[in-house]
Formats: sequence, structure tokens, C-alpha cells
Amino acid sequence: MIVMATVALVAAACGSDDSASTTTGTAAVTTSAVTTSTAAPTTTAAAPVTSATTTTTTTVAATTSTTAAPATLADPGPYPVGVTTLKLSSGAPVEVWYPSAVPPAGAVTYDVRDEVPPAVRDLLTADIPTGYSFQGTRDAPVADGTFPLVLFSHGFSGIRQQSTFLTSHLASWGMVVAAPEHTSRDLSNVLAGTASGDAGASVDDLLATLDLMTTATGTAGDRFDGHVDTTRVGAVGHSAGGWTVLGAAADPRIAGYVSLASGGPRDGEPYPAKPSLFMAGAIDGVVPVDSVTRPAFAAAPSPSSFVELDATGHNGFDDFCTFGNGSGIIGLAEASGLGPLLDAQPQLRTLGEDGCIPPAAPVEQAFPVIRQATTSFLQSLFGEDGAVALGVTGTDTVAVTTDSH
Repeated sequence: MIVMATVALVAAACGSDDSASTTTGTAAVTTSAVTTSTAAPTTTAAAPVTSATTTTTTTVAATTSTTAAPATLADPGPYPVGVTTLKLSSGAPVEVWYPSAVPPAGAVTYDVRDEVPPAVRDLLTADIPTGYSFQGTRDAPVADGTFPLVLFSHGFSGIRQQSTFLTSHLASWGMVVAAPEHTSRDLSNVLAGTASGDAGASVDDLLATLDLMTTATGTAGDRFDGHVDTTRVGAVGHSAGGWTVLGAAADPRIAGYVSLASGGPRDGEPYPAKPSLFMAGAIDGVVPVDSVTRPAFAAAPSPSSFVELDATGHNGFDDFCTFGNGSGIIGLAEASGLGPLLDAQPQLRTLGEDGCIPPAAPVEQAFPVIRQATTSFLQSLFGEDGAVALGVTGTDTVAVTTDSH
């Protein structure tokens, strides 16, 4: 049991069941994107377009909004955030973040130890951070208005809340974000040895979540009644979730997708002919950018954008590196007395720490870039008034390279 727990905890921080595309291609590159219309007030900027191939690298100081009006899309948006938990007909939970009608009640926190079987939780005895918090309100009323829907797919051995740094942020910018627990590959079932590994099941989960939210917005008395615009739907996925959103985007209801630290379609399946954004960490040792993510972007139909974050690894796109005092799942395992087991399997330590320890920058330096790029892409996808161009900026330790075609 101890060995199984240790292995799965490491996998939770880094695992991917992607069968990534390595097809290469060439394409003219343009700077980003379209200008759009929003339910929430946003900054406006013209979107420059060039016909020549361009690659930009920028390094600037990180910014944090200290006023009610957001300075950039990396800052929290104008809406307070609510969160609630729904269920699919299968019984799988779905976490939903959304614009709230009330000010934040305080910190809303999840603890990763609540997402594992009791026998494993009993091993994780260390008194160190094992969760992520954001300012918001659980089960708050939804803000007035109708908001686009974003479907989020977690990675192998992940959990539905794993990228709350991003999902709660999108809600603050006027989006409803729904993330199902993929029981075919989630942390609890991997630990219990009951994960099926059925890749198609995660696509079914995402589309069932779309059906769930469609029913909710059309049901009198439901919290989401009249608040979800299911004619504007995007999908975001991390690692194995990147493949899931590629598969789900074949559904005509999904307008486009964001793939984080992932690759191309499985088994020769075609790319959906829809707008896409690929993001990757330059030092990702689990899904290498040069052999997996960049070729996937190059092969994707236009329009597609690509963002590479310097000093960022695989777990730069989830909350897990904020656990264990900054050393991630490995730090939690070590502080709980499981270090000797990790020493006996050094490859597991390497995978679990990917993106959490030097040479990776602290993930808090990558988070603003990921928030800005994803928010901008989705605003453009949804045709929202006042969206800015994708042109993201780096932070004081994370430079950014961008391409598009």
C-alpha cells in the first residue's frame, strides 16, 4: 500500500496518458488574434496582424492589480467568483466556477488529501500545505447575465480542481467553467487500482458535462437557469486532458480548445478544424515541448497559437507545485516520512518534481502568463467585445515565446 501510494502521488503531479503527435509542419506565423465583445468590461486593444513569420520573446516584471479595475487579463476580472459541485448521471462530481452575484465570503480551499482513499490519506501525515485557495463563495447565486461555458479536463492521476489557479480566474472574467472528475484516470481511482484507463471515457465525461450545463441553464429554479450560453463553448485541458479536449472538440457545439502541456490527436485521428491555443513549458521533462507540443501546434489547422514559457515544467499548469511548501507532491511525501521509498525510485522523484524545483521558476511566476493567454484566447473565441490580442508578456523570471499561424 505504501509503495502504491507513493507511486500514485508522484503520478498525480506529472502523469500523462497522451499518445502525442510528432507530425511536423511549417506555417506562416502571425501575431495574435481577433478583437471581440464581452459580457464583462475588459481592456481594448487593436490586434496587429503581420504576414511574415514572427517569434517574440519578452521578459517584464509581473503586475498585480490593486484596484477594482483589472489592469490586464492576468489580473482578476470584474466578477466575484462562486463555486459549486454538481454530479453527472454516472455519479462523477463536476466542479463549477462561475461569476457570482455576491462579494467573496473568504477563501475557498480544496485539500488534495480529500481526493484520495482513506488508507492513503492516513499516510499523508505532514502538517504542510496540501491544497489551493482562492477568494470566493461556495454555492453563491450567479451574477446577472448569460455567460459562455468552458469545459476543463484534468490530467492522468489528476483531480477536477487541479488547476483552480486558472479555472477560478476565468470565472472572474465572466465565464462558467465546468470540470468533471474523470473516474477512468483520476487520482482516487489510480490509487485504488480501479482506474480503467479508457481514453474515450474522458471525452464522454466532457460532453456529458456540456449536456449537464445545457440542462441546468434551461431548468426553472436551477442556480444556472438562464445564465449559461451554450452557443459559446470552449474546452481547456492539461496533459492527458489536452488530448481529451482535442477529442471533444470534434463535437460541433465546441468552438475551440486550449491544450496545456500536451500533444496532438491519438492514433491518427484528425485535428478538429477549429481555433486552438497550445501552451508548453520549456523545461517540461514529461511532455517535451520540442518533440511533442510544438509539432502538435505546427500540424493543427489555422488559426492556432503557441505559447512557450521559459523556466516552466509540466506542473506549471496545475496547482500541485504550490503544495509541500513549493516542492509539490514529492514534498508532501517526504514530509510524511516516505522519502526512503522515493530514494529507491529516483525516476519517480524526477517526474513528481517536474516544474516544482529549480531550474523551474516558482509556478506563481508562470500563472499570470497562463491566465492572460487563456483568457485572451477564450474571449476572442467567444466573440467578446473589447478582448485584447493574445500577445502575452512574461514575468520577472519567466520569458515567453509566441507563435501563431
